[in-house]
Amino acid sequence: MKASYFREHGGLDKIRYGDLPDPVPGPGQVRVRIRAGALNHLDIFVRNGIPGIPVRLPHVMGSDGAGVVDSIGPGVTQAKPGDEVVLNPGIHCGTCEFCLKGEHSLCVSFHLLGEHIWGTFAEYVVAPEINAYPKPAGLTWEESAAFPLTFLTAWRMLVTKAKAIPGESLLIIGIGGGVSLAALQIAKVLGLTVGVTSGSTEKIRRAEEMGADFGIDHGSADIARETRKITGKRGVDIVLDSVGKATWKQSIASLARGGRLLTCGATTGPNPEEDIARIFWNQLTVLGSTMGTHAEFAGMLRMFQGGKVRPVVDSVFPLPEAKEAERRLEEKRQFGKIVLRVD
Repeated sequence: MKASYFREHGGLDKIRYGDLPDPVPGPGQVRVRIRAGALNHLDIFVRNGIPGIPVRLPHVMGSDGAGVVDSIGPGVTQAKPGDEVVLNPGIHCGTCEFCLKGEHSLCVSFHLLGEHIWGTFAEYVVAPEINAYPKPAGLTWEESAAFPLTFLTAWRMLVTKAKAIPGESLLIIGIGGGVSLAALQIAKVLGLTVGVTSGSTEKIRRAEEMGADFGIDHGSADIARETRKITGKRGVDIVLDSVGKATWKQSIASLARGGRLLTCGATTGPNPEEDIARIFWNQLTVLGSTMGTHAEFAGMLRMFQGGKVRPVVDSVFPLPEAKEAERRLEEKRQFGKIVLRVD
């Protein structure tokens, strides 16, 4: 099969395009002929090398993908060749204490397509049958590849972790990426007031066109000071910060008393300056989140079937141009998901 992959960790120059062996579905697995795969910052982290997470080389990138079931392994009972599917990237063991409680993303052996095992930037990928969900009607292949990881992450953070309710307020730090745009759309469906920040006035403008109630240019303004000015010194109920080190302290200072700070990543670094006194005095809650459960994936998927939300696709590249697609992501030029078309 043709694939975009790397044989050693490093920069963009390590990305290759060429032939690799076709994967074979094992017991309980399906093989999917990929039609489109979407990029995440995770792809950059994996290519650069994540300490403590070894990968077998060569390694195929890509956690998000959509395509057609091509073949099935022994024991598969529901999926069949020809089914159009989207893939839930999170893979769990099904037998540990967390899986038995339905908390699949807390599984002791939880791993992701494209991070720990070969991913979707290829003509074929194998995954457990349970991870293949029906492709939402009305979405293109590119749109179908663009939502699984980011929308599942945002859904778990807002619905399960923060337990957001209509009338509350949310501030999204760094609008333009997949998780932040998913959170904006989900939050508006939930009835929240939503603010966004960005160093790009164009990204703020586009977010406001999508329903954001206010925007803050964090390149020229203090996030916390502007947030309190806009909210009458109160602050917001929830802050979603996947930026990390560069914005963490400002996110804490933007919260109202009893507020919740959500995090699913740290693109600018994992060790920020902390503000412990404000956390305990204002009785704030910090909630970490990674991916989600199958029940959450199914709940999130219903939003697409009802037409309430639609993935934002920034740009589409052919699979051989994965290097240029990742360059666009590294340079933070995207608004929405960057997708690879696999013909």
